[in-house]
Amino acid sequence: MNILIINGHPNKQSYNYALAEAYKEGVQKTSAKLSTINIGELSFNPNLQFGYQQRTEIEPDLKVAIEKIKNANHIVWIFPMWWYGYPAIMKGFIDRTFLPGIAFKPVKGKAFPEKLLKGKTARIIITSDSPRWYDFLFMKSPAINQFRKGTLNFCGIKPVKVTYIAPIKNSSKEFRKQWLNAVTILGEKLK
Repeated sequence: MNILIINGHPNKQSYNYALAEAYKEGVQKTSAKLSTINIGELSFNPNLQFGYQQRTEIEPDLKVAIEKIKNANHIVWIFPMWWYGYPAIMKGFIDRTFLPGIAFKPVKGKAFPEKLLKGKTARIIITSDSPRWYDFLFMKSPAINQFRKGTLNFCGIKPVKVTYIAPIKNSSKEFRKQWLNAVTILGEKLK
């Protein structure tokens, strides 16, 4: 099994990096192959300047990332929820890598495309300052729904499980340690 961890937080000092390391630690206890992408460390233009009318040249870091995505069986996305969405650099990464012919293929005369990432599964590990009940009941989970349904499922990645860690702001060391342990276990179980 090929596991890919994609960290969407741009700050190396973030708790999200610690979560990515915890998941990695768990996977390393298995026989699975592991690769990682820290989006904030890549060199690329996050702007899909011409939309789909004209292909923007794909930078070397994105070519490597696309190959890692194609080769993965299970993709673990770790990112913070900011303004009930995900970081701009992660959105730019998705815009630049989940392209027609790579993640999906338009089918003439059909409303929905061919899903080119079928057979892959994913886990979203999302951190937030909003309690889960508030995100779910009042906000209707926009970041999770957009990413799970509008991106991953749209391209064929199913199932997509979610681990929601909140509130992060002012959380105790014990709270964070418990979640790091839980995420390590997810890695060990390859979930």
